[in-house]
Amino acid sequence: MNEFINFDEISREKWQNLYKTSIPPLTHEELESIRSLNDEISLQDVQDVYLPLVHLLRLYKKNREDMSFSKGLFLQKIVKTPPLIIGISGSVAVGKSTTARLVQLLLSRAFPKLSVELVTTDGFLRTTADLKAQGILDRKGFPESYDMEALIEFLYRVKNGETCELPIYSHEIYDILPDQVQIIDRPDILIVEGINVLQNPQNQMLYISDFYDFSIYVDADEKLIEKWYLERFDSLLKLAKSDEANFYHQFTKMPTDEVVKLAKETWASVNRVNLREYIEPTRNRAEIILHKTEKHYVDKIYLKKF
Repeated sequence: MNEFINFDEISREKWQNLYKTSIPPLTHEELESIRSLNDEISLQDVQDVYLPLVHLLRLYKKNREDMSFSKGLFLQKIVKTPPLIIGISGSVAVGKSTTARLVQLLLSRAFPKLSVELVTTDGFLRTTADLKAQGILDRKGFPESYDMEALIEFLYRVKNGETCELPIYSHEIYDILPDQVQIIDRPDILIVEGINVLQNPQNQMLYISDFYDFSIYVDADEKLIEKWYLERFDSLLKLAKSDEANFYHQFTKMPTDEVVKLAKETWASVNRVNLREYIEPTRNRAEIILHKTEKHYVDKIYLKKF
């Protein structure tokens, strides 16, 4: 059975011609400022792939506004359009953070009078102390290591027009930052990025998927993602070399062959397992799949039919 049976496959060449925009292009410096470690992206990618995507998001936003207006007419009262919430998912090291920041920047250009916020579900990871207490530190990144009830409550409150706080996760210390929070103050558009964005935990009355108006899955061949993961691990070690507070500093004291072996084992026992069992199975829940090939080049786009 075709795994993309409910999607239209669109080549990059066709996709780039679907919409020509007047949104001011980014500068090279702006693009570099949002690029994640070891991710590759160009101004041509912005023009060919992401500007048409932003136009599609504009259509979804307009549709939401029209629906709220129609619902108001039906109920004979003013119905405020809730924030547009966009989910962005994919494997570790596939480049979803860069995609999220780029979409945020482009939407801010497209809607200069609206607030566009970005959060990462890393903030809903349980603390290292909690994971140790539960005996699941080795399962960090897997579904049970997240406080999904807190994430659902956060999304509900944002949709309901409330100001919210969420914890901040630091990749440098590999833990939640104590006494620091990110404040999300009733945004018009919220982007939620993370490996678990499309997973479907529920509380007694709500599914996490209830809150997304549009979702994006960043995809690539597993072997490529492994390559990018190992390259990123190496870059993180170089950055941590002179920073003793950095979680990765401990590995800089190890022989190179041992570090490479550790990185490969971590990929095989944690990230690959998580990808196969929990992340990739959510791919077909996305509205759009951005498929990457070598050097993070987006060669195909899959758009859900219905």
